[in-house]
Amino acid sequence: MKKRRIAVLGSTGSIGMNTLRVITRHPGHFEVAALAACNSVRVLERQIRAYRPKYVAIAREHIAPLEKKFPAIRFFDAAGGLEALVAQKDIDVVVIAMTGAGALAPFLAAARAGKIIAPANKEALVMAGDILMGAVRRHGARVIPVDSEQSAIFQCLDGRPAEDLYKVHLTASGGALLDVPLSRHDRLSVRDVLAHPRWKMGAKITVDSATLMNKGFEVIEAQRLFGLVPRMIDVVIHPEAIIHSMVEFRDGSILAQLSVTDMRLPIQYALGYPARLPAPAGRLDFVRLGKLTFARPDVRAFPLLALAFEVSRAGGVLPAVLNAADEVAVSAFLQGRIKFTGIHRIVAATVSAHRGLPSCRKPDLKDIEQADAWARAKATEILERIR
Repeated sequence: MKKRRIAVLGSTGSIGMNTLRVITRHPGHFEVAALAACNSVRVLERQIRAYRPKYVAIAREHIAPLEKKFPAIRFFDAAGGLEALVAQKDIDVVVIAMTGAGALAPFLAAARAGKIIAPANKEALVMAGDILMGAVRRHGARVIPVDSEQSAIFQCLDGRPAEDLYKVHLTASGGALLDVPLSRHDRLSVRDVLAHPRWKMGAKITVDSATLMNKGFEVIEAQRLFGLVPRMIDVVIHPEAIIHSMVEFRDGSILAQLSVTDMRLPIQYALGYPARLPAPAGRLDFVRLGKLTFARPDVRAFPLLALAFEVSRAGGVLPAVLNAADEVAVSAFLQGRIKFTGIHRIVAATVSAHRGLPSCRKPDLKDIEQADAWARAKATEILERIR
């Protein structure tokens, strides 16, 4: 396997740091070509010293001091220079570990540059998946998802023809609130919601896991990545988080991808595909595990999952509206400005308000950007009204 040169966008976050751990473990297979962060300057500086990348992106105000310390590195403004960074010819794989809608532009640039793209970010594919995957096909790029559920589907499909596929079963751990009754949801603190029992993730994705919005985003993401329609996607609660997803074929056979809960596994698979490198984490012990359990999601307690399915069926710019409203609402919850149940109120009201507006079935990037801006403004307006 030829050594691959990796760009890590969002290198100071949880996925980014796990990516760097995988690279460190396999120096003969991978090297860091580029790092990108927003404002975590101290962490980024330590990473620069450890990995000596050729390219670095950071917020503009931090560039000059870093240039003095690292004159051999080419710096980019993270606010608008990520597209140029990922297009560099000496980058093979672009890991999109950054959160939020800001990942859309570098994802598209990486696709147009024909890169291997390893996305952990859901928002870009939710907002503009058809546009992104179209660019991937036109320019000979390849998407190998890092998100554990989408990685599992990718591994189970393994190039099998689309006509053989019957259904995809996305598993959900249930998050921190699996056993918390609906009657308590209004009294939940930020600390309660961030206490995920299985995964260590950033605050935004952990809240989305608690509301099951994260799973709703994965429904839309799976549609875009694998060319599915909503009726071909099912969600099942699986608290042990051992089966990361299952693929059911038309003959009734089901393939599942199982592993311990460690993000280094799907990251390593994406970086090294099609090679399978030695395990970066522990192995399953089925005897100690004892059992695997499953349940249907409670959409009364977690209504955002049902809303995401509705939006996935509607299509157009509505997924971008859903994503933008969720970003505003979750941010407000993390700041202590609304109750946990306020997240659904804001998102649902924003989606409902957009349903009355003219919409296009095949939006372009301008349409999506306008819908995103509209939804952020509308969600903020609703937020101020319900506080």
